[in-house]
Amino acid sequence: MERKNFIRSLMIGAISTPVIIEACKKSSVTDGTSSGSGTAGTTTSTNGTCTVAPTETEGPFPTKAPASYVRSDITDGRSGYKLTAKITIGNLNNNCAGLANAIVDIWHCDAEGNYSEYGGSGMQSINYQSVHFLRGRQITDANGLVTFTSIFPGWYSGRATHIHVHVYNAAGTSLNVTQIAFPEGTGTSLALVNGYNKGMTGYTYNNADNVFSDDKTGVEIATVTGTLVAGFELTFKLNVKA
Repeated sequence: MERKNFIRSLMIGAISTPVIIEACKKSSVTDGTSSGSGTAGTTTSTNGTCTVAPTETEGPFPTKAPASYVRSDITDGRSGYKLTAKITIGNLNNNCAGLANAIVDIWHCDAEGNYSEYGGSGMQSINYQSVHFLRGRQITDANGLVTFTSIFPGWYSGRATHIHVHVYNAAGTSLNVTQIAFPEGTGTSLALVNGYNKGMTGYTYNNADNVFSDDKTGVEIATVTGTLVAGFELTFKLNVKA
């Protein structure tokens, strides 16, 4: 079943947690951001030292009308540790130099693992269909940079902590859909946050996550620094073919 039809089917009726995990697996749609004959997300394109992050699935909770949420602060009143996300878009066809005027959408779950714009069914019991927290769009500056103010994402069953990213060129043509992973281990931001009130019991780490497990070189893992008191800063370079 094509991804767009599968996502549409997820919105109809109650669906169990295992279906969420299945929906979050790697995209089966290949595009210009992957090379070779494999499934998108299983291979990466390179040009010298430049690497294009694997293509990943948007679903099952993509932003329904991303153009409506052009803003840098996407918190929308959600509680959590402050996270400033600085994402730089590079152009693989220009030695990965910063790509100006690219459109960048991001979205992620809240501290409890819930997404806005969805819910009220088996896949997310709390109904957040009428709100739009932790979703936003920005245009890259001359250096290819966008900055979002958000909260540190929580986690939900079957997935490591992550942020979704969709990049378009200035004309609105899709260039890449991927996901950002967080570093793990003693002393990392993930360890400090410790799953908020949920703790880390039952957490799925990157090496067992069905999206990040094949990222052997860490191309999808961001750099995250900071403290619980001061907040955290995430930096990530995402190269696309523009």
